[in-house]
Amino acid sequence: MSAPMAPAPMAPAEPSKGLSIAGVVFAFLIPLLGLILSIVALVQSRGVGQKNGLAVAGIIISIVWPIVIGIIVVALSFAGLAAACGQYGPGVHVLDNGTTLTCG
Repeated sequence: MSAPMAPAPMAPAEPSKGLSIAGVVFAFLIPLLGLILSIVALVQSRGVGQKNGLAVAGIIISIVWPIVIGIIVVALSFAGLAAACGQYGPGVHVLDNGTTLTCG
């Protein structure tokens, strides 16, 4: 008679997986918080010898996302200035709200 088989050992759960997910989500919403959470998740994962690509993605997004948003804001600002200068023509113009617009 054979002995009953023992259940197969479960694979170890990925530590800080929830922290990694939170890091990626907050990377888009509050980049500084996303960066901190992602770094903590990465350090915890490395502490147990596992890779954590999601934490690395959170770090990258936290760094790149504000730069992308900044570029978009600057581009839209210049587009707005170009449109205003197209409307008023070359010269120095004082707008109704007291803002001085210089168009070349």
